[in-house]
Amino acid sequence: MKVVFMGTPDFAVGALEAIIKAGHEVVAVVTQPDKPKGRSGQMQFSPVKECALKYDLPVFQPERIKRPENVEVLRGYDADVFVVAAFGQIVSREILDMPKFGCINIHASLLPKYRGASPIQQAVLDGEEKSGVTIMQMEDGIDTGDILYQKEIALDAKETGASLFDKLAVLGAEAIVEALPLLEAGKLTPVKQDESKATHVKMISKAQGEIDWSENGAKIERKIRGLNSWPSAYTYYKGKQLKVWDSDVLSIATEGDAKPGTVIVVDKETILVQTGEGVLAINELQLEGKKRMSTHDFLLGCQVVVGDVFGNNAN
Repeated sequence: MKVVFMGTPDFAVGALEAIIKAGHEVVAVVTQPDKPKGRSGQMQFSPVKECALKYDLPVFQPERIKRPENVEVLRGYDADVFVVAAFGQIVSREILDMPKFGCINIHASLLPKYRGASPIQQAVLDGEEKSGVTIMQMEDGIDTGDILYQKEIALDAKETGASLFDKLAVLGAEAIVEALPLLEAGKLTPVKQDESKATHVKMISKAQGEIDWSENGAKIERKIRGLNSWPSAYTYYKGKQLKVWDSDVLSIATEGDAKPGTVIVVDKETILVQTGEGVLAINELQLEGKKRMSTHDFLLGCQVVVGDVFGNNAN
């Protein structure tokens, strides 16, 4: 098939490479414009652009894909299908209707659950037992189009947002190359999404990473995993930000009435913190300005004692 591929971040790279290696003709790669990086302001290519250049593919980087002149550029590629994976811009109806097989999207959830911007992190935050990818026929709504093809995987007990991202990127690449020949042969039956089961997730913000120690330990532990690697879960210790990278929930009896966020046990390997329900064992952490390290190594250079309190309002 003649394919226009539209994508921007790392998540989309595997799918682009899989389409190329499957023998489809990628007539153009559409990605977001280059952006300045850091203090130097040096322009940075998107991961998808870097991949396209590696394979010597034409690259198109419109600031707004819906502008008439950009629509005409797309029309000139005369593609059979547009494949979209985390492109980052809204595609107009005129574009959706342009190719013979329309625009199909690789979405990182089992639709209709987790429409929107952060389906990967939210699956971990919610303690889902499975996730997956959906190949969807795009329409005007956000992730509301007909389901064409799905693949699912089970989540590990210690699944993080980062590890699930990597797994779903691979799964998405597999799914699109399995779906394209079926689409071309007319062997995919579009399935309407069940609106009664639809959920929507917004973009993750850095503020969401702050740990509320009054929440139950299981929810905090899922936050630590779900927001790894960005924006990461964090608290405060003696006025400095403290990121928590790995933890376990313990069901142990505690004495007294320690308030949430209070350190109740410190040994050579771990720090136990009281939560709103249960105890959280911190296994890996990172103090502001320091490297990420195990709790054992952290305690060699930083004294934490029973009775210390984590949190922005700690005294």
